[in-house]
Amino acid sequence: MALQRRNVRRTAVPAKSEQVENTVKHEPGKQVEPLKVIPLGGLEQVGMNMTLLEYNKNIIIIDAGFLFPSEDMLGIDFVIPNVEYLKDKKDWIKGIFITHAHYDHIGAIPYIIEKIGYPTIYTTMLSKGIILKRQEDFPRLKKLHIEIINKDDPKTIEVGPFKIDPFHVNHNIPDAVGLAIQTPVGQVVHTCDFKFDFQPVADKPADLSRIVELGARGTVLLMSDSTGADTPGHSISEQVIMDNLDEIFEKAEGRIIVATFASLIGRIQQIIWLAEKWGRKVAVDGYSMKSNVAIAQELKYIKAQKGTLIKPEEALHLPDEKVVVMCTGAQGEDRAILMRIVNKEHRFFKIKPGDSVIFSSSIVPGNERAVQGLKDGLYRQGAHVFHYKMMDIHASGHAYQEDLKLMINLIKPKFFIPIHGHYFMLRAHTEIAEALGIPKENIVIASNGSVVEIRPDNIHLSNQKVPVGNVMIDGLGIGDVSDVVIKDRQIMSGDGIMVVVSVIDKKTQRLKQDSDIISRGFVYMKESKELIQEVRRRTRDVVDKYAKKSFVGRGRPEDRNGNGSSESFLKNMIRDEIGDFLYYKTQRRPMVIPVIIRV
Repeated sequence: MALQRRNVRRTAVPAKSEQVENTVKHEPGKQVEPLKVIPLGGLEQVGMNMTLLEYNKNIIIIDAGFLFPSEDMLGIDFVIPNVEYLKDKKDWIKGIFITHAHYDHIGAIPYIIEKIGYPTIYTTMLSKGIILKRQEDFPRLKKLHIEIINKDDPKTIEVGPFKIDPFHVNHNIPDAVGLAIQTPVGQVVHTCDFKFDFQPVADKPADLSRIVELGARGTVLLMSDSTGADTPGHSISEQVIMDNLDEIFEKAEGRIIVATFASLIGRIQQIIWLAEKWGRKVAVDGYSMKSNVAIAQELKYIKAQKGTLIKPEEALHLPDEKVVVMCTGAQGEDRAILMRIVNKEHRFFKIKPGDSVIFSSSIVPGNERAVQGLKDGLYRQGAHVFHYKMMDIHASGHAYQEDLKLMINLIKPKFFIPIHGHYFMLRAHTEIAEALGIPKENIVIASNGSVVEIRPDNIHLSNQKVPVGNVMIDGLGIGDVSDVVIKDRQIMSGDGIMVVVSVIDKKTQRLKQDSDIISRGFVYMKESKELIQEVRRRTRDVVDKYAKKSFVGRGRPEDRNGNGSSESFLKNMIRDEIGDFLYYKTQRRPMVIPVIIRV
């Protein structure tokens, strides 16, 4: 399979000694209150993006996204930012500005909107559609008030002391906008997740003339996407992706199954166009993907000829060479469509020898093992697998180093804060900014909860920190799963649990019978009878010790030991004794759960 060559444009880089110009002007001698930049998420991870700009009791919020859980967050659906800082500042909030419709920028809205007083949301048409569609899953919430940003004819939005001018950028979803925000201390530019694509598919190139125009006003601060800052060159154009996908379509003899993110509207459009070119029908499957396609079709962001899009069951009546299955599951998610197809759990589809399976996405960090297992399953069943490490069939939506240089050169900021990414990404972006002449003292690498104070001639990290941290969503629970609960889940998943059920006579304080033992994920009880019998014996010894006059009849044990109630004292004794014994015998530490029943 031929690998498309990448065309790399060279960006002129000023010598390190050259200073980046800034034309912000203020009245001499006039004291200006500091502008506070407060990231609540997105600066220590890829995702959970949410940043506040605060000036003299006026706040605007940029994005409100969630984070997909890491492998050690067992049972967690996703993670949202902590908005504790905003709870008593509802009247200060002048609006939420959503830059684009990816869930790491909009996913937290249903969980925080009530807590912060339902401020007006400003965003583009596609983002509005996806936000409102998701809001249908939360019927108890009030109706959202959303004002539309027209990226093709943007108007200045005035809220409090802020004036916001949106500008169009490329990302891997249409309708992405950066924000040029005029504040009392000068203009702040927030780039959004962006890249420069001079040959986009199903989108227009970034509006460079408008970016230059906004930059010419003078920019005190640039906040720029750092997700691709450690990758040299320019990000790949979507036209290159289109050409490579076309090559796969041309040569594929059986079905084509394309797995990608449900939010990659541009990629979905590419697949539809290629299917039409090669005489195939497209069966879209996966709740989120079907939902997004319907919204994008309604808003004219996806165009398909009549009859191109079919229901999954209709594909069963077509020859394999006439079928494309577009589905979710490129990250190896357990219940996503592609995993169900591979595991032979799908109602309509199973992998056949000769199927061509395209992973049109990069792997989200932490999902490598799941994706590799998915690929193994595909290969075992005779599929041809194509992924981004083999050829360019997925383009990052994030600017690489040369694009980041171009953005800095166009904006010419005085101060710089890298945003969106892990620390190493922020650091790599900082080095780019320094190489372009921004003085080191004019750059701040912030962290979640930092308060960066900016005046026309100064930027610094304040000593103030606002509450941050992972607020975990588990089913309908919001924040009720703490780190302690996660640690318990990790212990149970690692060494299992042992439940010791003891029935105690109220009068004698002794066991009425041997304790019942339940083991889950620790040992197979039928093959560990001696171990289980020893646990019963040691439990009886502990209860007998507890029943002796040294513990009973001379005041409550908790009065002497500070261990809570008499029952909790006994539970702790059993837990410690049995836990130590099991570790001695097995070198494993299951969670020991004593249950006391008094009769």
